[in-house]
Amino acid sequence: MKKPEFQTAYREARRLAVGQSIARLQQATGAAVSTLLKVMVDPGTPPSTKVRAADSVLDHAAKAIELEDIEARVAELKSAAEGSKHGR
Repeated sequence: MKKPEFQTAYREARRLAVGQSIARLQQATGAAVSTLLKVMVDPGTPPSTKVRAADSVLDHAAKAIELEDIEARVAELKSAAEGSKHGR
């Protein structure tokens, strides 16, 4: 466990395992959204649960927009950095 080569290989194996778990979670997002929306619009759902589901939908939608904005800004910065690298 103390050898650097082992530690490197171990960290990589852990990253791979976590990466696979994250991929599985991402595959389940469609079902999760469907569940939230069904709970939100079901007439038999208690109002407090509907509010929590609606809040969750709105929160995730806002976060998605924020991520898109960040990705666009990063792309702009990369483009500007490339431009200044090449003396533009």
